[in-house]
Amino acid sequence: MPSASPLVCLIPCAGHGQRAQTAEPKQYVPLAGVPLVVHTVRALLKVPSLAQLLVVTSPGDDRWPGLRERFGLETPRLAVRDVGGDTRARSVRAGLDALLAAGWAPDTWVLVHDAARCLIDPEDVLRLIAACQDDPVGGLLARKMPDTVKQAQAMQGVERVTQTLDRDTLWQAQTPQMFRLGALAQAYDQVGEGATDEASAMEVTGAQPRLVPAQGLNLKLTYPQDLAWAQAWLSQPPHEGRS
Repeated sequence: MPSASPLVCLIPCAGHGQRAQTAEPKQYVPLAGVPLVVHTVRALLKVPSLAQLLVVTSPGDDRWPGLRERFGLETPRLAVRDVGGDTRARSVRAGLDALLAAGWAPDTWVLVHDAARCLIDPEDVLRLIAACQDDPVGGLLARKMPDTVKQAQAMQGVERVTQTLDRDTLWQAQTPQMFRLGALAQAYDQVGEGATDEASAMEVTGAQPRLVPAQGLNLKLTYPQDLAWAQAWLSQPPHEGRS
């Protein structure tokens, strides 16, 4: 049985990415000749303190066996379970159950990372771990809001500004987000489908997650233009083959 001390990583990979307008699930779209999620997994495998990476795919997803062999992902550190749901929250909750069923202790640190953030810098993951491993709650990578932020309301079919928010107190949440396995599972049980990320689930329990400034790009690929930009980025040296 695994010990409680190592860290594990959970990668929800069961979505369809409808906003990306791709013919296949977004996580399998090739970028610089490599499926998006493979870039993500390769980057996370560069973090030696992650004892296991668990990729949560949709039931019946038959793409992974071919990817593992083709892209050199045949390592005991990587596990795949096709227990994902039709929302991110359901996939994460199912992944947490899979980790617990595999014998990981409730006080194990789990880092949840979106498959769509394939530009994650392993150094940022190491910074997150260093900042949070002795924290009583855990935390997440985030970036202070650089732009002026407007709150809007639809008025007669047109979006209009209702107020300008104080950007000095605003952060853009990223992943990985790092919390204790048992505490995070209980938080998801409490909040249900209302959680947009792990930190928001923990906040419902009264916890105050730590914000760890990200230094790398770590863009979440959501829209067609994001995929085009990442394709160009990954195709240029020194980024080509960096994952």
